[in-house]
Amino acid sequence: MRPAANDAASLPRTYLFVPGNRPDRFGKALASGADAVILDLEDAVAPQDKAAAREAIAAWCEAGQRDLDCIVVRINDEATEWFADDLNMIHAAGLRAVMLPKVELASQVARVASALPKSGFVIPIIESARGLLNVDAIAAAEDVQRLAFGTLDYAADLDLSGDSRGLLYPACRMALASRAAGLASPVAGVTADLGNEDILVADLALARACGFGAKLCIHPNQVGAIHRALAPTAAELDWARRVVAAAETETGAFQIDGKMVDRPVILKARAILGRARDDAPAY
Repeated sequence: MRPAANDAASLPRTYLFVPGNRPDRFGKALASGADAVILDLEDAVAPQDKAAAREAIAAWCEAGQRDLDCIVVRINDEATEWFADDLNMIHAAGLRAVMLPKVELASQVARVASALPKSGFVIPIIESARGLLNVDAIAAAEDVQRLAFGTLDYAADLDLSGDSRGLLYPACRMALASRAAGLASPVAGVTADLGNEDILVADLALARACGFGAKLCIHPNQVGAIHRALAPTAAELDWARRVVAAAETETGAFQIDGKMVDRPVILKARAILGRARDDAPAY
């Protein structure tokens, strides 16, 4: 399910992880203010707890939860022994949103999509050199809604030093592939430092500079900070409203605050207004 470019603002800005074997936390995650909650079957769940996590998610869904539309399940990747059982659970529960880790081929997306209902979609996580080299084909695969960047695994795969500049090229590459395929902007990776909001916001700023529009969160406290950082400032909103209002009567290029305004500037102003939202997105 590919959102049109003008529908991208309705997609989540924040995706909050919660371990799949902790159903006691599912409701708390939904109440955190996050736009989407990721029930995790992968990294947050130890191998011996995978089966119990699947059962917990299935039972929670069967209990008639009302908020399944904002639920994404991150399953285990295709190379693992748990992949088939994860897919079977997704299909049986009727869940429609899957985050697929360690994607390196478009065929992996197709295999997951085949287990989903017609309205289902996949969010592939790019977290390796091979995945990045194949990102155009992955982004163009049917039933991809948007891409996510697994920054920690990517850094490990390439043995990066930890300098954030090492993430600039892959982030830009993912944003370009997303735009060319008609996808919404990608989702930035997690910030592991839970106690420093400045680092969280700096990570988001780097991702935004590359064209990302959402972020993975690993703690509820990160959600509000991300929403605040993504929201336009009062000055940005004032400028954008004046540009859009003037564009309705002006023809060709014109000036606002002594600066030229033409079509790209008008598009930027409209994008700023599109980010000004108080409601939690639904998809």
